[in-house]
Amino acid sequence: MKKLYVISGMTGMTGNELARQIVKREDDVIGFDNFFASSIETIADVLDSENLIFFEGDVNDDIQMKALEEKVLKLREKYETVIYINCAAVVHTEHFYHVDRTFETNVVGMKKFLEQAVRVKADAYINCSTSEVYSAASWKDGGVKEDDFLLLATAEHSQRTSYATGKLLTEFFMKDAVDNGQIKGCSLRFANVYSKNELLAKHVIPHVITSLMRDGKVTLLENSKVNRRTFLHNIDSCAAVLAVADTEAALDGTVYNVATEQEVSMIELVELCGKAIGIEKPEIIFEGYRESDPERRVLSVQKLKERTGWEATITLEQGIKMCVDYRRQVEGK
Repeated sequence: MKKLYVISGMTGMTGNELARQIVKREDDVIGFDNFFASSIETIADVLDSENLIFFEGDVNDDIQMKALEEKVLKLREKYETVIYINCAAVVHTEHFYHVDRTFETNVVGMKKFLEQAVRVKADAYINCSTSEVYSAASWKDGGVKEDDFLLLATAEHSQRTSYATGKLLTEFFMKDAVDNGQIKGCSLRFANVYSKNELLAKHVIPHVITSLMRDGKVTLLENSKVNRRTFLHNIDSCAAVLAVADTEAALDGTVYNVATEQEVSMIELVELCGKAIGIEKPEIIFEGYRESDPERRVLSVQKLKERTGWEATITLEQGIKMCVDYRRQVEGK
């Protein structure tokens, strides 16, 4: 029998690629999105698939979520396995400093979606979290591990911490539900995820590509002179979601880091984007400064690899080329 996946935030970076990979498996998927930071265009290639049902909806709209629950209950007996995946989130840094913009969707919405999964007797719930929870302790030799003690910035030091603590709270909801025998599941802490069809040009990779293609130069924060990051293509982040969903032993209520080991400086990132575009020495203008921005964020993925066998497959060079090629295709250049 087929599996049924129920996905919130389907047109976002994680949700749209999940839909694509699930349809390729010939399993079925029901998904919704309110288009807060995405577009129906991200799933245009699978929208007509007989394996996919999509509707415009908001995880915080009780009437819409009730209708979704009734639909899943009607379909429940057709499927061997039903898996809920929570991808809905307010994630961009411009919202990190505004508690009200992240709390309703990231915390309340996640909890309501989890409660629905329990009511319909779903077999698993996958909670998409973030590496932001590591906050001020984002790097050590070998990468930070899931069971390392967390060192968070204070409210007085950075309102950005509200985003991290909100996501951390969802991990406690997840673990509590599993520990109490309500459902199986886990949380995934993603590194900096990117994709070819991101709408938000304020995310660093689309920002750099957009700026270089338009002006041949890019403006970065002063932090970028020292900051280093790892970047995770959404093809790999979604493969990780399905890897834990496929591995019953991984659905233990705990958290899993999902990242690559390919660390680059922001300067090197600009150079890689310039190379993909055909600009040998892109000009960088440094302007502005962000408080409480960790210089490095390196995650250990040993636990995920050992438990599921997952491995990242897309190098940053390959991923950037995919982004540039897609942009040129869309813009006809």
